[in-house]
Amino acid sequence: MVYWGLFIASAVISVGIFVLLFFISAPYGRHVRKGWGPSISSKWGWIIMESPAIIIFFVLYAISDVKAELLPIIFLVIWMLHYVQRDLIFPFFLRTNKRMPLLIMTFGLLFQASNTYIQARWIFHFAYISDPTAYSVSWLYDPRFIVGVLLFIGGYIINRHADLVLRNLRKPGEKGYKIPFGGMYKYISSPNYFGEILIWVGWGLAVWNWAGLLFAFWTLANLLPRARSHHNWYKETFPEYPEERKAIIPFLF
Repeated sequence: MVYWGLFIASAVISVGIFVLLFFISAPYGRHVRKGWGPSISSKWGWIIMESPAIIIFFVLYAISDVKAELLPIIFLVIWMLHYVQRDLIFPFFLRTNKRMPLLIMTFGLLFQASNTYIQARWIFHFAYISDPTAYSVSWLYDPRFIVGVLLFIGGYIINRHADLVLRNLRKPGEKGYKIPFGGMYKYISSPNYFGEILIWVGWGLAVWNWAGLLFAFWTLANLLPRARSHHNWYKETFPEYPEERKAIIPFLF
């Protein structure tokens, strides 16, 4: 009951966030602004905010009865591949002195804690209660798992390349924003977000459960409106910004 209560609450909140973010840009990064209370450095804000994704996921794996099974180990590796980079590597390459409101950090922390619990608790516990043969070795050959992992890998590559392009736009000590070029930036303004959407849609397919679907929707709810805000910001800031680029989905949006 606790699990499903948290799941339903998270699903309802995700719908509200999706609507709200089309009207209000979350105040961090280039959209940071006054009036959101105390703040923390972006680097430490990211580290603290993303840390539950590593800690809670690993703890629930470590205490599970299926930690020696192959599929749970694979899901652990896939999850950590993203979040170790996201929490322990990415923040130290940020070339910005912008700050993150503590309110945003706290919301992100609560989301990561609840979402990670929802994902890991199902994979390492409830899935096997509902079906003792869940995630058997045969799942490795299921098209849903194969396509999901391929989407995850493709999204990860797109996301990492996009972040690398952004990081190399400025030399050490430089300030301000520039127009990014190369890779998926030829088609969209936020390929890093597009890559992350592919990552978690792929995850949802690979794990094939309601928890994975919820995370995929949360990712869309958060990143679609933010990508639109980024796109509009680029167009307002740079008159020469390429007209043919879309916000986040090539040729469509």
